[in-house]
Amino acid sequence: MTHITEENTFIYSIELAVRDYECDIQGVVNNANYLHYLEHSRHEFLISRGISFADLHEEGLDLIVTRVEIDYKYPLRSRDKFVIRLNVRREGNIRVIFDQIIFRLPDEKLIVKACVTAVATKKGKPVAPGDLITRLGLNE
Repeated sequence: MTHITEENTFIYSIELAVRDYECDIQGVVNNANYLHYLEHSRHEFLISRGISFADLHEEGLDLIVTRVEIDYKYPLRSRDKFVIRLNVRREGNIRVIFDQIIFRLPDEKLIVKACVTAVATKKGKPVAPGDLITRLGLNE
């Protein structure tokens, strides 16, 4: 699954807080909301690298999520603060892998480990991501 451990150094992190409406009747964050948290952090990471999904699309390139693996370790509750940390790597010619981890703050309790696979496409067909790899800070 993921290549990350709690001891890894990460290339990007973002702090967020749980909003009341993200919790279910049990008072914990609904598991589907973790997908939103992870996606938001990937988008913010891309923006931090000067990459806009809208601009990529205009250039004819789309980065499509094809697989998500999540290990839920501990729940977040309303108003909890948390940090999402991210690494990115290349796998093969067309896949970009985002290794992500969520910790509750301030105690750094492990909440979620995730591995998100994305594929670059043009007109719906998988393609090599080209200069996107360099823009992400990865080696060709």
